[in-house]
Amino acid sequence: MQFSEFKLTPDLLKGIEEAGYAECTEVQQETLSHTLSGRDVFVQSQTGTGKTAAFLVSLFELILRGDEKEKALIISPTRELAVQIAEEAKLLSLYLDFNVTTMFGGVGFNTQLRAIADGIDLLIGTPGRLIDMSNRKMLNLHQFSYVVIDEADRMFDMGFVHDVQTILRRLPHQGARQTMLFSATLSTDVKRLAAASMNDPAEVHIASENITVDTINQQVYHVGSSRKMSLLLGILKRYGTGRALIFVNMKYVAEEVAERLRGNGFDAEHLTGDLAQRQRQRRIDRFKNNELPILVATDVAARGLHVEDLELVVNYDIPMHCENYVHRIGRTARVGKSGYAITLACETLVEFLAPVEAFIKMKIPSATAEDDLYLPDATAGKRFGRARRSPGRERPGGHSGRSTGPRSHGGGRTPRTERSGNRSYGSGGSRGDRGRRSGRDRDHSRSADRITDRPYRETRLQPLPAEADSRPASGNHPTRKAADGGIPSLHAHNGRSFEKRHHPDSDRRPPEATHPQKRKGLFSKVISLFR
Repeated sequence: MQFSEFKLTPDLLKGIEEAGYAECTEVQQETLSHTLSGRDVFVQSQTGTGKTAAFLVSLFELILRGDEKEKALIISPTRELAVQIAEEAKLLSLYLDFNVTTMFGGVGFNTQLRAIADGIDLLIGTPGRLIDMSNRKMLNLHQFSYVVIDEADRMFDMGFVHDVQTILRRLPHQGARQTMLFSATLSTDVKRLAAASMNDPAEVHIASENITVDTINQQVYHVGSSRKMSLLLGILKRYGTGRALIFVNMKYVAEEVAERLRGNGFDAEHLTGDLAQRQRQRRIDRFKNNELPILVATDVAARGLHVEDLELVVNYDIPMHCENYVHRIGRTARVGKSGYAITLACETLVEFLAPVEAFIKMKIPSATAEDDLYLPDATAGKRFGRARRSPGRERPGGHSGRSTGPRSHGGGRTPRTERSGNRSYGSGGSRGDRGRRSGRDRDHSRSADRITDRPYRETRLQPLPAEADSRPASGNHPTRKAADGGIPSLHAHNGRSFEKRHHPDSDRRPPEATHPQKRKGLFSKVISLFR
């Protein structure tokens, strides 16, 4: 079906033709048939089907048909996706007098405030910045008559659902606005959001099998984790005639893979959420302009990344969430074009392969890597990223490194509760409490080893019988009097004799009779007394 059959404004049709759209895709045809009649829509469609143009054309035509120039808001989960939507919006509105503005974090307020002052026709923003501007009374959300929630499933994955609900409450009532919701997957949370925020929406479902089976050549290689880089090098040499997008699960893995590729002569950069916005956008622009052949990215950073003629997507790590697999391979073979999606299944992540295959309802063809597909890795044995900074294994606390003492929590200093000696203090109080504790309490752990069947405090404070106290008189201990012959006081416990310990808080030295070298003679004297 042609766009002209919807009787669109001539200037808008010129922009559509300039953008290279010849015929409507299935999602565009189904969406326009409902939105142009003023109805809310809930669209389930995979990445790469042309859904961005579907809601942009709808918004432009609805605004142009209105008596007064109304305003539209598009809520995007990520900055990269917001920039991508803005670029396509400016291309489609090339012959229209529209002000398209983006609003997201990582940049200053001044530019966005100037855009608000100049007037906004179409605003594309992330939830956090939109709420921030609204809280500062810099942006009036009640002025928008049309709202688009793009990538609704990703909003839930990233924890933005409450922010989206806050924005919707500040917009005009759902009966006074037109709402469009787009999601790649149909979950219960997304359905609940649609029911609560939309007015009798029309549901549009585009079968995912048309994307994952017909147009993408999918393969999976089973490989050991120690040989993944060698196999990746061979895959890039065999299939990577153009640009390649490599997906990993963790940010530090993206840094390491990019460094290893550069060490093997490939021009590669990583794309993660830790990069500054300007640096991230510069790398995306280089990749889109065919100046950067290889980009290693995480799922969140690459969400919404639209690249023309991308032939190869490599899942260096199998995604832990099934939906991410569809989003990843959707980067290639966009709008019906062909492409390769190759997955490397190692022993640590192969357990996630079966759920992915169940989700896409197909068995991913397994390929065997011949010996010539494994290329020598020039960086083998070298440490990169976090592994280079600390040789130990990364620990859940976020730190890594080798520990020479007891096993620490999070790679930092050993908790005080694990340290030995009298300085040990744990949850019983703060450091200041330690100075207020008596030596009796601090020495409790040492004496407990000597008396195991009865509490130490009870044994220690129990008064001695007068006839048993035979410790010699000494100036060191004026409270202890000698009974006969300078024999030290001994206590019997479980048929075993032991000497009472010297109080650790005392400034005085213990009696000379308690010296370890003299105990043997003392014991023999004591035994002779009771014969």
